[in-house]
Order: sequence, then structure tokens, then C-alpha cells
Amino acid sequence: MTVMMTTVALALALALEQAQAQESNPNPPPVAPAVPEEQVAPDAPAGAVITLDEALRIAGERNLDLRVLAAQLDQADEISWKAWSSYLPQLVASGSYTRQKEVVVPLLPAPAPPIELQKEDLLAAQVDLTQTLVSPQAWFAIRGAHRTERASSLSIDNGRRDVLFGVARTYYGVASLKEAVGVSERLLEIARRQEKDARVRYQAGAIAKVGLLRAEIDRARAEQDLKRSRNAFLSARVALATLLDRDTAFEVASPPEPAIPAPDAEVLVKQALRDRPDVEAARVQVEAERANRNAAWGRYFPDLQAFGRYQWANTEGLTGQKDSWSGGLQAQWTILDGLLRESDIRTGNARVTEAEARAGGTVLRARQEVEQALLDHDSARANANKAKEQRDLAAENQRLVDVAYRAGTSTAVEQADATAALRNAEIAVVTETLNAQLAGLQVLRSVGAFAPRGK
Repeated sequence: MTVMMTTVALALALALEQAQAQESNPNPPPVAPAVPEEQVAPDAPAGAVITLDEALRIAGERNLDLRVLAAQLDQADEISWKAWSSYLPQLVASGSYTRQKEVVVPLLPAPAPPIELQKEDLLAAQVDLTQTLVSPQAWFAIRGAHRTERASSLSIDNGRRDVLFGVARTYYGVASLKEAVGVSERLLEIARRQEKDARVRYQAGAIAKVGLLRAEIDRARAEQDLKRSRNAFLSARVALATLLDRDTAFEVASPPEPAIPAPDAEVLVKQALRDRPDVEAARVQVEAERANRNAAWGRYFPDLQAFGRYQWANTEGLTGQKDSWSGGLQAQWTILDGLLRESDIRTGNARVTEAEARAGGTVLRARQEVEQALLDHDSARANANKAKEQRDLAAENQRLVDVAYRAGTSTAVEQADATAALRNAEIAVVTETLNAQLAGLQVLRSVGAFAPRGK
């Protein structure tokens, strides 16, 4: 038995030397067809490397969704101006031309010239200037408009953060898929080496052909996995390029781990209630609805205006002058409007109640999101650490099985199982690391700390 094992070992050594010599031989003897390595050769770098901060900056300047939000913010900025328009001076000019029957009244005693009471071609112009002095309804409406504008701005800022959060999530995904491509490349190198060793052992008569076929199947699967990983990476990069409104001629770098604040739930909840724009927007909206309801109450009181008027016509009439002016004060008091004010007050009370309920729900949702994000982040970090530990163990196991297989003390099935375990462990590390990073981002978002600056 010892002589037989020594003979097999010498045959394997001789076969390995022949395999090394065949690498430099342009016409090696055909044994089993192999897939050319050029079919899965690594892609050339796509372009300059864009970091996470640069990606967020570019998105802030060029993302189309952010442009929509910027336009909505410009519209929200006009709400208070519209409310103030009813309290600012109003200047109206008008003119007219009238074709009518001419009326002339003679004066006595003659020869006094007649008076033209009605000119056949009448031209007239008038300028009116009004200024509201007292208007309780306008006062409350202006306050409500300011609050509504503030709430709209906060909601738009929250939407902007959500868009940039999506950009960051996509960036982390692209970086993880890039790492997955590297993992697939390393696994393919292992599969090719194992196929080469199996071919040598098969030529030496140390294993049956099924062992070589198993190695070739594993190599083909590794090539397929690499192709799939590259396509997934390229697809994710297209998605990121769309968010950045640019082409795909760029590469990504490994982003930093999200800096998580102190993991004290109560402290983070207080921070969320202080810093989250959606929570603040809900509170401000309650104030806006109260002011809008009070504007309906203001319609019970009279409005006081100052006015001035200038008139001109191309006929003098009885006064002997073509122009005139007047000015003064005028009050307007709606005594009864068909109970419309009462209906508006009841509607305003219902809207205040709705806004208060929404604000309370937003606070509860913020608290829940913070606590859930902390739990998810803790679980994700634990999973990532365990995945790395399992990867290290699988790598050591694969190395030992590979050595044992070369020495003839391990089977091809054991080698394939060890390689598959390593492949699964490597993929798990990439997946769980990404989950931990995204969970960290979610913690920052839940407490209102994810607020990258854009244009």
C-alpha cells in the first residue's frame, strides 16, 4: 500500500511538472475543452472616481426631482406675498371712449356761448388709489399665509432629504455590487485553479473523469456568477447615473461607514422631534390652520380703507373744468352673508383638529422610526460581524480541503462543497455589510441628521 501511494505521489508530481511545461507550449495535447478566460476578462475603468460626497453634491445641482422641489419652493415663497397683496396699496387706472348724441344748452342772455353737456365723442379717464387701514380678516390671513409658507418649505426640505437619501442608498448599493464583482473574480480564480488541478490528476489517473467534470461545472458556474455580478453592478450604476443626471463614465469608491450618534433611544427621539423637518412642518401647519380659522372670525368686524380718485374727460360740462379729484375714508361691514362665516368657522375648526391629529401622528411615527431604526441597525451590525466570521472560517476550510485534495486525502465532492460554502459566505459578507450601512443611513434619516447640502 505504501509503495502504491508513493507511486501515485510521484505520478502527480510528474504530471504537475508536465502541466507547467504545457503552459508555455503553444500546442498542448487536448484533454477537455475549457472556456477562454477572455470571455470574463475584467472591464476597463469607466472613468473618474466619484465619492459619496461628490455624488450628493452633483445630485443637489443636477437631479431632476430636486429641480422640481426647487420650483415648488419658489411657488411656496409666494404664498405670503399673495396674502399681503390685499393689505398693500391698490392703484387702478381706467379709460373709455363713448360715441353718443351731442347735447348743447344755449345760455341767456345772448351772445353767451352755449354749454356742451354731452359731447358726441367722449373720452374719459379715471385713477383710483385705495389703502386698507384696518382689516382683522387680512391680519389673520397674512399670519396664516406665513405659517403655510413655512410648513410648505419644511415639507419640501423633507422631500429634498428623501431624494438625497435615495441617492446615498443607491451609491452604497453600487459600491457593494462592485465588491461583489471582486468576490466573483476571486472565486473564479479558485475555480480555474481547481479545474487545472483536477485535469492534472485526471491525466495522472488519480481521479475518475467525474472529478474533472465536477471541477469544470464549478468553473462554468463561477463564470456565470461573475457575469451576473457585473451586469448587476452595471445596472445599478445606470440607476445612479440617472439620479445624477449624467452618463455612466464614472467609478465609485468604497463609501465611509455612516457615523451613528449615541445609541440612546430617548436622546435620539428628542433629536428627531427637534430636527426632523416633517415633524416641524406638522406643528407649523397646526398654527396655519388656526390662523386661517381666525380669518373667518375676522370677517365679523368692519374693514376701513382710505381712497383717492382723479377723473378727466374731454368735456367741461356745467363746472367748466375737464378734471376733478376726491379722497376720503370708507368702511365696509358685512352684517349678514348667508351664514357663510359660521360655516367657514366650523370648517376651520375641523381642519385644526385634523392638523393636530396629523402632528400627533407624525410625532409617534418619528419615535417609532427612530426606535425601529436602532433595532435594525443593531441586528444588521451583528449579522455583518457574524458573516465576516463565517467567511473567515469558510476561507480557512476551503484552503485546508484544497490542500487535502491535492494530497489525495479529500474528494472532489468535499472540495466542491467547501468552495460553495466559501462562495455563499463571501456573498453574505457583501450583503450583510450593505444592510448594515443602509441601516446606519436609516438611523441618520430617522433622527433628522441626514441633511446633505445641495445647490
